Amino acid sequence: MTAETANALIPGYANAKATQAYAESQQAAGHAAAGHYSEFLRARMRLSSLGVGTFGGAATPEVDAQISAVVTRALLEGINVVDTAAHYRYGRSLAAVGAGVRTAVAQGVPREAMFLISKGGFLTLRGGQPADMQAWFEREIVAQGLGTKEDLAKGAHLLTPAYIDYQLELSRRLMGVETLDAFLIDQPEVHIPVIGKEMTNRRLTAVFEVLERAVREKRLRSYGISTFEGLRVETDNPMFQSITSMIGLAERAAQEAGGDEHARHHFKIVMMPFNQVMPEAFTRFNTATGQGNVASPIQAAHQLEVYTMASHTMLKGHLAQQSLDGIAQAMPCLANPAQRAMQFNRSTPGLGTSLVGISTPEHLDDLLTVARIPPMERKIYLAMYQKA
Repeated sequence: MTAETANALIPGYANAKATQAYAESQQAAGHAAAGHYSEFLRARMRLSSLGVGTFGGAATPEVDAQISAVVTRALLEGINVVDTAAHYRYGRSLAAVGAGVRTAVAQGVPREAMFLISKGGFLTLRGGQPADMQAWFEREIVAQGLGTKEDLAKGAHLLTPAYIDYQLELSRRLMGVETLDAFLIDQPEVHIPVIGKEMTNRRLTAVFEVLERAVREKRLRSYGISTFEGLRVETDNPMFQSITSMIGLAERAAQEAGGDEHARHHFKIVMMPFNQVMPEAFTRFNTATGQGNVASPIQAAHQLEVYTMASHTMLKGHLAQQSLDGIAQAMPCLANPAQRAMQFNRSTPGLGTSLVGISTPEHLDDLLTVARIPPMERKIYLAMYQKA
C-alpha cells in the first residue's frame, strides 16, 4: 500500500439500502435480535440500538490499538453506530476509530452501513495538556484565526464557526472518511453562564450555518447538539435549551447558508444523558413542541423528527457495578449490572441509540451479548417506572 493510498479518505456515507442489508445479515448471523435496530427518521436507515463510544482510556498507543479493535469487532458483529469527538483523548480517539473503520471495511463491512459521529466545541489539545496554556492558545487558536480569549468558555470551549469547521475537518481527516454521518456541538450550554442564552444562541446559529454549508459540500450529512444539562433540566433553569428552539436556529442557519428562505435544515440528532438514575429525558415534561403539547425531550424529539441518542449509559462506570432494585428484578436473566443498564436504555420508547463508552475488548462482550436479545416489551419497561 502506498502512502497516498493509506491517506486516502474512504468515500460514502450511511444510507438506507446498506444499513438495511447490514441489519438483515447481522440478524441472520445471530449477532442481533429482532428490535435491535432503530429507524433513523424518514431516511429509513437502520441504526443499532447500542453504539460504541470512545471517550475513555489513557492517551497511549496501547489504548489506541484497543479502541481500534473494539470498533472493528463491533462493526463486524451488529453495532453500526460509532461515536467519538475531536477532543477525546487529545484527539487520539479520532485516529483510533479511523483505524478500526478501515479494518472493518477491509473485512467486508461497507462504509455505507456505518453511522460515524464526531463532536466539537471543547479544545482538542493535540499532543496533550500544554505546559503553558495561554501561550498555546495564542499560537494555536488566536494566531490561526480560530477564536479569541473572549470566545472561550470555562477555559476549554469554543463556539466559533472557524473552530468548529477546523474540528470537523480534523475529524474527517483523522477518521479517514470523506463524509461524516453526523457532527454534534458538544455541550454548547457551557457558554450560557458566561455570555447569556441570547448570545449563546446567536453563536450557535453561526456555527449551524457552517455545518449547513458542510452538508452542501458533502463533508457532512447531518448535525445536532450533545448536551449534559441543556435539554433535560427544568424550563426555569438558566441552562435550559429546548429542541424546538434549536430547530428554529437551524432553520435560520439553513436559509442563510443556502440563500433560500425555503431551505431545509439538517439538524437531525440530539444527545443527552439518560440512564436508570438520570431518567429526566424520558420523565420530565419540559419541551413545548409547537404542536399544541408539552413533552419530554425524547417524546418531543420524536414528534419533531429528530433522532435521540443517550450518553452516560453506564454513568461513568457506576452502573456497571450495581443496578437499582427494580431494574435487577425486571431483568433476572441478564448476567450483570452492565448488561441490565444497556438493556434498560435501549428498551426506552423513542430512544434511538444508547452509547456505551468502551476502550477495552473485554467490556465489548457485554454490549454484544445485549444486542443478541430483543429489547424489553414496552409494558414491562413502563412497569418499572410505576413500581419506582
